[in-house]
Amino acid sequence: MRVVVDTNILLSGLMLPNSIPGKIMQAWRENRFELVLSQFQLDEIGRVLAYPKIQKRLHWDEAEITQFLKQLFMRSIYLGDIATVAEVPADANDNLILSAYIIGNAQYLVTGDKGIQALNERYSILTAKEFVEQCHNQP
Repeated sequence: MRVVVDTNILLSGLMLPNSIPGKIMQAWRENRFELVLSQFQLDEIGRVLAYPKIQKRLHWDEAEITQFLKQLFMRSIYLGDIATVAEVPADANDNLILSAYIIGNAQYLVTGDKGIQALNERYSILTAKEFVEQCHNQP
């Protein structure tokens, strides 16, 4: 199944491997779903991984960050640069994550963002907990 996972959940999963987001990262590492990723999100992840508070948690140097970004690129359905094809009324900054879900033909968009979750009647949007349960129920 193709899935777009919000950056906050991906990063939480890295920092807290025993958490629900950590279980999502583990499921991705075990190839239980295909991660759909745009260049915008890959850039965002790289930028956030360099933040001092994230560095304090992960203790990754520049080479480790680069290696992780390469792993994401190589093991995802990479969309490259994408156009905005849908809007999140609550926050225009979320337009590209929703657009990646649509352009990438993803089955789910996993996020904790309330503005995006408000669109769950139109799109298949799950919380991290709901997605972990969904993965657990997959054969």
